Amino acid sequence: MLKRTAIFEEHRKLGGRLIDFGGWELPVQYSGVMDEHLACRKDAGLFDVSHMGELEVRGDSAESFLNYLVTNDVSKVSVGQAQYTVMCHEDGGIIDDLIIYKRASDRFLLVVNASNTEKDFAHIKRAEQSFLESHPECELRVENLSSLFSQIAIQGPKAEAILQSLTTSSLSEVKNYWFIEGQLSGGIPALMARTGYTGEDGFEIYVPWDAGPVVWKMLLEQGLPEGMKPCGLGARDTLRLEMKYPLYGNELSDETHPLEAGLGWVVKMNKVDFLGKAALLQKKEEGLTRQLVGLKLLERGIPRHGYEVYSVDGLERLGFITSGTQSPCLKEAIAVAYVKPTHSTLGAQIKVEIRGVKVLGEVVATPFLKRK
Repeated sequence: MLKRTAIFEEHRKLGGRLIDFGGWELPVQYSGVMDEHLACRKDAGLFDVSHMGELEVRGDSAESFLNYLVTNDVSKVSVGQAQYTVMCHEDGGIIDDLIIYKRASDRFLLVVNASNTEKDFAHIKRAEQSFLESHPECELRVENLSSLFSQIAIQGPKAEAILQSLTTSSLSEVKNYWFIEGQLSGGIPALMARTGYTGEDGFEIYVPWDAGPVVWKMLLEQGLPEGMKPCGLGARDTLRLEMKYPLYGNELSDETHPLEAGLGWVVKMNKVDFLGKAALLQKKEEGLTRQLVGLKLLERGIPRHGYEVYSVDGLERLGFITSGTQSPCLKEAIAVAYVKPTHSTLGAQIKVEIRGVKVLGEVVATPFLKRK
């Protein structure tokens, strides 16, 4: 039995094409991936992302515990601020990438990938037990609150104005990767964060689970006259790919580490200790065996997940495509791939094998789409 978000019936009413996505029945598209993608870039897009997991860490020692749990430096985060980070195994492999919202000095909300929620929660509980054994004086509480939240993302140039029409909170004062807690029309409590997965300005909104359909319909009512469209998983994927935002299961996994994935900027080696630090220090000293790069095809074809990458002469296998598509905005075939460091420099030419034919491409700068 597939799980459904509180907004599921609204997707059916809108004619969304529903698919199984990690055990959830979610819309992959409504009017079409291209149409939805361009609407988000030009006006605004509305996404139901209520399948994402929400975990809470509370207590006087919450901050020090999280600093031990993740690679980024949580002590640098102020109340009302969000931080992107990753959580690693002892061997440096990525358990998940996540966003941490600091709601109070002793209260943090962790938003994790839907398919990893149970795995992440089990890992955090094990880490909690280990942390408390070595710090018996500490106060700590970890809970899975995923069933309590509906999460809706509104993204695009008109996102702020549309959302502002439904709240008295001043959204213009919310900086990138900060959030505000207030109310929406009808007194619905909401955490509104200037975060997102599209490369556009916008907000991710957290409301009580049962309020999801009401908020969804209010946003549609305000946004449709402004050109906003409901968007499915298809557009969400092409939007994030134009920005080279990683997707767990494609670019990130238990078998990849943050340094090779281009996420060294969220690994703070100057922290006293964190899970995976020793392994990542060793990998850094030994040097990378592969790197995540952006590719553009110079010949006809569309690169897809799993396609192999070769040297120009076609003799040496260099790596594989993790994500690829025909960019709706650039009208070019783009991809992200793990390749050997020898072929990771900008301008390096490669070939991608597509249905038995090796197609010419080159390493390019990312994000593929430059936004203001």
